[in-house]
Amino acid sequence: MAVKVLILEDNPVARSFLCRVVRESFSDSIVITEAGDLETARKHISLTGGARGLHGVDPFKLILVDLELPDGNGMELLAELVHYPATKIVTTLYSDDDHLFPALQRGADGYLLKEDRFEVLVEELQKIVRGQPPLSPAIARRLLTHFRGSQDGGGIVDSGFSTPFGYANSRPVPIEKPLDHERLTPRENEVLTYLSKGFTIKEIASLMGIKWFTVNDHIKSIYKKLNVSSRAEAAVLASKQGLV
Repeated sequence: MAVKVLILEDNPVARSFLCRVVRESFSDSIVITEAGDLETARKHISLTGGARGLHGVDPFKLILVDLELPDGNGMELLAELVHYPATKIVTTLYSDDDHLFPALQRGADGYLLKEDRFEVLVEELQKIVRGQPPLSPAIARRLLTHFRGSQDGGGIVDSGFSTPFGYANSRPVPIEKPLDHERLTPRENEVLTYLSKGFTIKEIASLMGIKWFTVNDHIKSIYKKLNVSSRAEAAVLASKQGLV
């Protein structure tokens, strides 16, 4: 089954450019749906089960969201889709803190600048397959500077948003309850085992004969069920319980 992608971008030239970036980034069969405004994007999302991707309809797996739109702001859509089962990436020209941090707080899994070169955007978007958040180099530097400047007594102050793809928050989340592996499905246990052995998302997908987007969905579910925020925490808990 083809991977469904939604690109929300009001500029036709930029939208065509992002379509090329997406097609170049992934080897999977891709079906791209384009939207030039919030209303159109919401209609497409409604057809795939609404803001939570329910009703048994195949949802989008990747959504690129522009921030400034003719009928509103992409932040609105990010807030609406906080529970939608897709990887959500902001694609914008804004690199300032006033846009970056609110977008991350509203559930963005990555932040890319449209002014970056084609090759850079492709390389960053491909990081999804490796379980890393797609961040334009300038954005990564800004985040690093922000957190280095927020040190408090040797520790970094929590920014209030959780990072995507299993990367830890600005400070480790305490593990207060033991892993209950009975809550995991057999598929999730298998994914957890591979994760604990250091395999990448793409490698796990190949070993299990499934799409990498599906592996990413399993990982998000594992982290949620085990109340962890990184591969390392999940591996520690799994090891303590003798799962790996």
